[in-house]
Amino acid sequence: MPQSLSHVVIHVVFSTKGRQPFLDPDTRPKLHAYLATVARNAGCEAYRVGGVADHVHLAIRLSRTITIASLVETLKTSSSKWVKTQSADLAAFSWQRGYGCFSVSPADLDALRAYIDNQESHHQARTFQDEFRIFLKKYGVEYDEAYVWD
Repeated sequence: MPQSLSHVVIHVVFSTKGRQPFLDPDTRPKLHAYLATVARNAGCEAYRVGGVADHVHLAIRLSRTITIASLVETLKTSSSKWVKTQSADLAAFSWQRGYGCFSVSPADLDALRAYIDNQESHHQARTFQDEFRIFLKKYGVEYDEAYVWD
């Protein structure tokens, strides 16, 4: 086959370090737009970016020329530097070391977008940690609780 083709949709999730609620309602939309731009500059399509005060979710079509680890490193490094420039109150901002990444069927993309759009309501009843545990169980990811949080 002379051409390489792919359509890989991923759901990326990562938190602020220690799940500190750094991301206020004024900062979030700008951060989400920034993250979408970083993803697009990496050759990916950002279908949706959203989240709450302590974490973000991204629905992304992964470019066939980049690894997940490279993309997430670029997203986190670039956005962390950007967030720190937004306010003196954000000078200590950083993301957690790790992340979650889950494959999603393109047929389920609309459901993922809706899930990301409704983060505020989800987190009225559920913490980030509880949400993340649900994803790990749903996708069959084995983990050791001692190493998931930082």
